[in-house]
Amino acid sequence: MMRRLIILSMVLFGILRIGQAQNNNNAVREQTLKYQRLMALIDAFYVDTVNLPKLTEDAIVKVLSDLDPHSVYISKEEMEDMNEPLEGGFYGIGIQFSLLRDTLMVVSVVPGGPSEKVGLLDGDRIVEVNGENIAGVKLSNSAVRKKLKGEKGTLVRIKVLRNGELLDFDIIRDKIPIHSVDAAYMLDKTVGYIKISRFSANTIEEFETALRDLQNEGMRDLILDLQGNSGGYMGAAIGIGDNFLDDKKMIVYTDGMASAKREEYSTSKGLLKNGRVVVLIDGSSASASEIVAGAVQDWDRGVIVGRRSFGKGLVQRQYPLTDGTMVRLTTAHYYTPSGRCIQKPYKDENYRAEVYDRYSNGELLSADSIQVNDSLLYYTKLKKRVVYGGGGIIPDIFVPIDTGVNYAYFNRLIGKSVVGQYINNYVDKNRAELKSKYPDFKKFRKSYEVTDAMIREIVEEGVKAGVPEDEKLLTPVIPVMKLQIKALIAQNLWGMNEMYILMNEDNKIMREALNALHDGRYEKVMEG
Repeated sequence: MMRRLIILSMVLFGILRIGQAQNNNNAVREQTLKYQRLMALIDAFYVDTVNLPKLTEDAIVKVLSDLDPHSVYISKEEMEDMNEPLEGGFYGIGIQFSLLRDTLMVVSVVPGGPSEKVGLLDGDRIVEVNGENIAGVKLSNSAVRKKLKGEKGTLVRIKVLRNGELLDFDIIRDKIPIHSVDAAYMLDKTVGYIKISRFSANTIEEFETALRDLQNEGMRDLILDLQGNSGGYMGAAIGIGDNFLDDKKMIVYTDGMASAKREEYSTSKGLLKNGRVVVLIDGSSASASEIVAGAVQDWDRGVIVGRRSFGKGLVQRQYPLTDGTMVRLTTAHYYTPSGRCIQKPYKDENYRAEVYDRYSNGELLSADSIQVNDSLLYYTKLKKRVVYGGGGIIPDIFVPIDTGVNYAYFNRLIGKSVVGQYINNYVDKNRAELKSKYPDFKKFRKSYEVTDAMIREIVEEGVKAGVPEDEKLLTPVIPVMKLQIKALIAQNLWGMNEMYILMNEDNKIMREALNALHDGRYEKVMEG
């Protein structure tokens, strides 16, 4: 009898789903006919000549923008460009962008690219390019690309709106880096460090190669740096998580109204099933980064250090339209193994600006100021530690931002390309001498020093570029300036790996993670 009732209920459920699908199909058909009627009326009776394809594109863009911040329309010209940061390279300024309400918004800054070097940030609004206003003038994505891309070494002058302030940036076009693992090296005899800048088609291969190399050098514990990593391919994140977890442990699952629940599990092939793991995150760590951090945290496999991540828990898929264009449509939410959806609210215009708002509400200064929703409380799988959903991954060890030094003057020098141009000129003039005096990075790191005279030259170049000297703001940042200039010279001479080795001397989140591995805090967190 019970079996018959179950079968009957399944049949009824199937009938209801079929009926619902038919109703949905009828609704879609009705709205399609309505839109076709509108286009026919405009074409037949409107007073002026109209561009029907553009009207349709504008309508699609508006519809998608009303759904969520990550559902977007992709024209034929844009398809290749939108995949370039993940799959290839080109000469440009190094940003991923989106046109939102006639405003060019920086979605993400390509790590190591020209825009990052001058200080452009995710969420910036570009309002002017080479003296031409582009705010509120209905530019197409292809038109924007033509303005920003170009020959290597050419200059782009842009004006950016950030938190109500207009900032000027001079950016020199260059080859955009295509590698996703920016750095991999040993911090000490047993602790390795790997920096992943994005999750792309080749991330798993790059990461596993780096992991094997470090293990061959004696690595037992790993610090995985996902600071500033805005995401990418979910499959790459699953592959990274697989390296840390034992066989048959859920890494992530996705679920949506019209998308069947899909669970992704680890395998037995991972390279770092044992050993301690620390994952570094901040407010720009999003999407795929949060999948990795969430899986590590939920399985009590490692410790998360830094500041609350961005909070993007939406899954997108690309679908072709009839004319060769595409839509990238949000189809599901993703959930961490404990069941958390870490997507933050997005039904207002402050979705991306929320990261900046965290400073004003004190969250970046104190872990106690992080706003959590008690109704979204979950527990880790093994130790039953409390974790929260509804707005990013909250770190196990919080690291506040440094408010002791005002970097405004230094940032203006960087924004006007004064520092970058100085380093390029300096290395160009002294490359042979530098290579002769410092034949390897080890000797350069130990012996090379940025002099006070070099700082003075940069200040003088700043004055020529329209950045007035500010001795009060300059003096406190001289140590940071010297370290970053040394790191950028090392990048020019050797590469990104060497740059990060030096930059990380002032990376407070990374230093805190390393200390936690040595002072017992890692074990204390893992004990619950």
